[in-house]
Amino acid sequence: MPTAGPRLLGPAEVRQLAAELDLRPTKQRGQNFVIDANTVRRIVREAGVGPDDVVVEVGPGLGSLTLALLEVGARVVAIEIDERLATRLPDTVAEHAPEALDRLHVVTADALRVTEVPGPPPTTLVANLPYNVSVPVLLHLLTLLPSLERGLVMVQAEVADRLAAGPGSKVYGIPSVKAAWFADVRRAGTVGRHVFWPEPNVDSGLVSWVRRDPPATTATRQQVFAVVDAAFAQRRKGLRGALRGLAGSTEAAEKALAAAGIAPLERGESLTVADFARIAEALESDRA
Repeated sequence: MPTAGPRLLGPAEVRQLAAELDLRPTKQRGQNFVIDANTVRRIVREAGVGPDDVVVEVGPGLGSLTLALLEVGARVVAIEIDERLATRLPDTVAEHAPEALDRLHVVTADALRVTEVPGPPPTTLVANLPYNVSVPVLLHLLTLLPSLERGLVMVQAEVADRLAAGPGSKVYGIPSVKAAWFADVRRAGTVGRHVFWPEPNVDSGLVSWVRRDPPATTATRQQVFAVVDAAFAQRRKGLRGALRGLAGSTEAAEKALAAAGIAPLERGESLTVADFARIAEALESDRA
């Protein structure tokens, strides 16, 4: 007896679909398609996705991960910028998992520019994010969709390290702090190059996150992020110098740092997101 449920895509199916669509994967759109069923099942398992979830998937491509998400009973909103791929995806699901077709909604759009997603509020973000826009897409969707409780994204390995880094780490920077505003972020494993077609020339990493409240502050997220951007724009400078332009003067920067309880020569890579929030609050109260 054949087993019930979706038939996932393997190397032959992926290449066949690409040939049918006359698709030549482009670096510009970060198109590297997963050809290994075990990998997509592992991602779904690590993400903890089940039948109660509404999942946002960015860049579903030919549908490898989409089918694995549908396999566990989730509803999937797939955001795909490539019109050929977006048009083909429902047909692929109809062929491989016909019983799941009513749980798929495809949105043909640039994930960086979406302003809403259809259907019930999504609970989870699971995606093989295009390498060149992975951080902006993640931050945009965390901002846009407060109903997202958790997620697991596959990104370039070094980007995964940056997103999950804590203060004091050599790779701690703007992505680390901004992601920490929204969520607790951790590294969730590595994915080898051989599970993709075409094979990328970099390794991939999994990043898991769980939503939490941002630091308690009267400053807005935009004000806090402006401080983060300024602090890391000149990494070698102490904060007094790095924040001079944003504050209006060295004296104003020093005053705000003192009010926030932070030494003037401290650097951005040693501060937590809560520290940045205190600085932003001090800057704004000084302007009031």
